[in-house]
Amino acid sequence: MQQLESMILEGTLKPGQKLPPERELAAQFEVSRPSLREAIQKLTARGLLFSRHGGGTFVSEELGSSFTDPLHELLSSHDEFLYDQLEFRDALEGISAYYAALRSTDADKQVLTTRFNKLMEVYEKNDPVLEAKIDAEFHMAIAEAAHNVVLLHTLRGLFAMLEKSIVSNLKNLFEKNESRPVLLAQHKAMYDAIMEGNPDKARAMAHEHLVFVEDSLLEMSRQETRVERSLRRAQSVTGS
Repeated sequence: MQQLESMILEGTLKPGQKLPPERELAAQFEVSRPSLREAIQKLTARGLLFSRHGGGTFVSEELGSSFTDPLHELLSSHDEFLYDQLEFRDALEGISAYYAALRSTDADKQVLTTRFNKLMEVYEKNDPVLEAKIDAEFHMAIAEAAHNVVLLHTLRGLFAMLEKSIVSNLKNLFEKNESRPVLLAQHKAMYDAIMEGNPDKARAMAHEHLVFVEDSLLEMSRQETRVERSLRRAQSVTGS
């Protein structure tokens, strides 16, 4: 039971994921299948696992769902709170990048490399939804490599909101063609710093990335305000 709990906490088993077959788990844990079944029953009673008739046992999808209540939808649908999300991301992802550079294993680096390469592949497609998904997966790979379960589950709980904010950011920044190469270069700088094992640089690059996004969106917002103001003045002159 403790080994299953650890796999859930460390993120090896994710919400909604199906457990491996009983025979495989029993061999992995070096326990009898009746002992494994007893552990699964106890974790099911605690709401950590659930079973589907004829479909196996799964990790509860409710884990880390503190950000999936109605407040989540409110935050996602009000653009004025986008900057609050970016500030929160800046704090969490700076720590995440720092510890990823400090603690990432060879296996972590392999996953991070795969996610970064995918980000490079979709860059040319100019698809904000697809790029947002891969972008968020890249950031989550950094969180996994940080080896801090509290940080990991906090960011995982925010994943849906994080992905929506990235979609919103990219749609806006796509209007400025010069921004996208900068964003890609910033992701590469984060990736390189983690692969080099340079925690201070990794944190600095994560901060630089999110500050650039925030500054770019603020400038675009100011530009929109200036355009709207000019239109109102023009309409006023025409009306007079």
